[in-house]
Amino acid sequence: MTLVAGVDSSTQSCKVVVRDLETGAVVRQGRARHPDGTEVDPAAWWSALLEAFADAGGLDDVAAVSIAGQQHGMVALDAEGRVVRDALLWNDTRSAQAALDLIEEAGAEALSAATGTVPVASFTATKLRWLRDAEPERARLVAAVALPHDWLTWRLLGYGPEGESPEGPVLEALATDRSDASGTGYFDSVRDRYDRGMVELALGHDVVLPRVLRPSDTAGRTVAGIDGVPAGIVVGAGAGDNAGAAMGLDALPGDVVVSIGTSGTVFAVSTTPTHDASGTVAGFASASGEYLPLVATLNAARVLDTTAALLGVDHDELGRLALQAPPGADGLVLVPYFAGERTPNLPDATASLLGMTLTSTTRPGLARAAVEGLLCALADGLAAVQGQGVRAQRLLLIGGAAFNPAVQAIAAQVFAEPVVVPAAGEYVAAGAAVQAGWALSGSRPQWPVAEVATPQQDHRPEILEAYRAAAARVR
Repeated sequence: MTLVAGVDSSTQSCKVVVRDLETGAVVRQGRARHPDGTEVDPAAWWSALLEAFADAGGLDDVAAVSIAGQQHGMVALDAEGRVVRDALLWNDTRSAQAALDLIEEAGAEALSAATGTVPVASFTATKLRWLRDAEPERARLVAAVALPHDWLTWRLLGYGPEGESPEGPVLEALATDRSDASGTGYFDSVRDRYDRGMVELALGHDVVLPRVLRPSDTAGRTVAGIDGVPAGIVVGAGAGDNAGAAMGLDALPGDVVVSIGTSGTVFAVSTTPTHDASGTVAGFASASGEYLPLVATLNAARVLDTTAALLGVDHDELGRLALQAPPGADGLVLVPYFAGERTPNLPDATASLLGMTLTSTTRPGLARAAVEGLLCALADGLAAVQGQGVRAQRLLLIGGAAFNPAVQAIAAQVFAEPVVVPAAGEYVAAGAAVQAGWALSGSRPQWPVAEVATPQQDHRPEILEAYRAAAARVR
């Protein structure tokens, strides 16, 4: 049996999944926690990676490994390979003004055409601009910029600061892939090249950037001297987290993934690039050679958390209550901007409950309005992706909330497309394992993805129409 390992180095934790290359069967798993916060010393990720490897039973019998990770984070290195400052994560918003400055200086249309994206606070480019403006002494020390998965891959190949790694600080050994590079704000995934002018506009000078590998490429092999990691393991290219999930789900053109996490995402595998100057749809790349247009919302599962807490119930009971109310909740509509919103771009918005009458203002009505509001916000994200010419033949609904029967049933009413709920799984790590197998064997593994629900289509367009009318009133 040939084993490969996939890693999901996410915001909250590091997860490792070891799979059988031939069948895709999960052999064992491990995990370790990451520190809280929006800026983190990357050394904590490295420690967690080694701990998660150990928790997964080690890598002694593993032939290949690949790392997928949280996108956008800024890992700034000096000429000696030392981290210049704690990495700023995707959810660090101090660079919001820097994003506006870059858009004003370069123009949204030009940025979208050059890189497929319009900068927002989460992107690496905006964090580099913030560093230049807020910490100019540190900015001047920056000799290379990596993303979280790039840096971990680099360390796994034996590179790093002198005295901390067997191979030493070779910045040119940094490597990434198209999917993660496309989230920086300075990579053109159509021409597969960095926009060096954008790097200089952001940071004030050019730097070493990771070489961009193809999906089947090998970044290198592990070396002796890394605690708990045998030498000679093939290391794959790695990926950004959403692209890794798409690969782990075996999503193909025509598939749209709707992910209900703390935040929500809607992304599709597409054979053609997208360029949305409004910034609503980010024109990212996939981990398998195509494109990955993506929309993100700030309010997803936390909408259900908040409503369940208000009603004093758990999520199962919230779902049962929601199904007691009719579609449309008798006119009660929740516009769920509890944490402001990114799509649409309303950072200072608050949630609103509209259509309160003696009939609609009930516990079942509020539960139903919460589920509908959550899904309608994601449906607007899907519409934005489709507005870029992306076709949607089926929706893959993932995330913990996707297993709630009420969410499944109401999704089949909100969305016009067929809804499929895949079995629970670590799909980001699974996608990284696919990459590891691809790098090892030269061909992409084709592993089955089990489905646990295919709710019957029951499209009720009036639900989304009422939501859009309510949302227009409160913007």
